Amino acid sequence: MTSRIVLTPGTCGGRPRIDGTRMTVRAVLEYMAGGDSIDTLIEYFPHLTRDDILACIGYAAEHVDPPSFDIAAE
Repeated sequence: MTSRIVLTPGTCGGRPRIDGTRMTVRAVLEYMAGGDSIDTLIEYFPHLTRDDILACIGYAAEHVDPPSFDIAAE
C-alpha cells in the first residue's frame, strides 16, 4: 500500500508525497492530527482516495518506528 508514496527530488522538496499529486504525507497527517477524518479529507481534496490516505498513515507508521527483526535486542 505504501507504494502510493513517492519521493521525487525537486518535487515538494523531495518530501514523501502521494504519487501523482503534490500532497505530502506530512500535510495529510497534519490535517488528521487537527481532527479531520478520512471522509473530510476526501471532501476537501476530491483527487485523493481512501487508499491514498491510508498509505500516508502506513508510511508514517513504518518510518516512526521501523520494524525490528532482531528479537534478541528486544
